[in-house]
Amino acid sequence: MFVSIRDGETQEALLRRFQRSVQNSGLLREVKAKRFFVSNGEKSRIAARKSAARYRRRARKEAGLETGAPPARRGGPGGRGPGGPGGPRGPRPDGASGGGASAPSAAPAQS
Repeated sequence: MFVSIRDGETQEALLRRFQRSVQNSGLLREVKAKRFFVSNGEKSRIAARKSAARYRRRARKEAGLETGAPPARRGGPGGRGPGGPGGPRGPRPDGASGGGASAPSAAPAQS
């Protein structure tokens, strides 16, 4: 990459112009991609994952544009948040929701 200094150009401006030209040329991306060996099979799997992600993004975008509303948010009851049934192993054995502070139980106190 070669960048010549222009009349009246500062060193900082020259450096910025050089960095921009390197970025636009894709040289750094190519060097980073070649740091490690990637087999042809792995390359095709990476390409398939990228393609599927593009497809999902496009479908999400089109779904949001058709209805005029933002895409539905996921989550709610049954999730991992407060009030949900618990973590990845399912609900708690004592039936508690795991949502933090709650009303006292209706069980009579033992004395």
